[in-house]
Amino acid sequence: QLFTDGITNKLVACYTDEGMADAVLVRVYGRKTELLVDRETELRNFQVLRAHGCAPDLYCAFQNGLCYQFLPGIALGPDHVRDPHIFRLVAREMARVHAIHANGSLPRPILWQKLHKYLTLVKTELSPKVSKPSLPQDVPSLEALEQELAWMKETLSQLGSPVVLCHNDLLCKNIIYDRTREHVRFIDYEYTGYNYQAFDIGNHFNEFAGVKEVDYGLYPSKETQLQWLSSYLQAYKELTQGHPGDTRVSEEELETLYVQVNKFSLASHFLWACWGLIQDKYSTIDFNFLRYAKLRFKQYFKMKPVVTALQLPK
Repeated sequence: QLFTDGITNKLVACYTDEGMADAVLVRVYGRKTELLVDRETELRNFQVLRAHGCAPDLYCAFQNGLCYQFLPGIALGPDHVRDPHIFRLVAREMARVHAIHANGSLPRPILWQKLHKYLTLVKTELSPKVSKPSLPQDVPSLEALEQELAWMKETLSQLGSPVVLCHNDLLCKNIIYDRTREHVRFIDYEYTGYNYQAFDIGNHFNEFAGVKEVDYGLYPSKETQLQWLSSYLQAYKELTQGHPGDTRVSEEELETLYVQVNKFSLASHFLWACWGLIQDKYSTIDFNFLRYAKLRFKQYFKMKPVVTALQLPK
């Protein structure tokens, strides 16, 4: 059975039992995705997450793909992630991932090198032979994009968001909800790596809007976000502080995370917009990547003044 939801790779389930009890998944990497994804790091992260009970069993890796355990359950849609019962499970599962190796010295966040890499690819891959590279219409100029990246690095790196092990691509379809066990698991670790906590959450909130049909009217309200963040912080503190008794979440902690998350959501728009431009050139998957990239840039510039006005509590 071919799954058609993914827009980076091809995914096939292989099974003999009709109930899919014996299913394995085979993932074939999308064309030229090695430009976007470091496959060795992905494998390492898969194994780390597996060791902590956050990922399925990995059976084998081959040159252009992976084979791993099929997780029973449903892949979420935009309606599920707004359901308080389910989003609390998602928040707690994200805290579980973020708490892995939360002690000791932490590596640097991958965000800036990733953004620089994607922007460089946009420059070199999309118009390599032209002396002055130009982008498709309605896409900001390369100079403008360089300026935005410098501004983000300057602004966001000063917000004090902790660096933790992040999924970095938590769209609805990457969350599997198992009704019988009442838990969720995250799949697809291509973009997993150490990053700002607030980026991972802000990126997930952006994904409330969907992928195939994007509607930013579905971006979670402040009230929904605070409920989500409260569940997350409580779980994160329980997991990282080791004494579950005192995991009360203060108003100030909540408000701080809310501001950080909404500011970092800009970096998520920017990253996936650049990604879309690169995919538009190489991917053989039937998806309008250019339209997607333009939507993400548009939302970036629309939200920039709104989130810039948000202030961290004193």
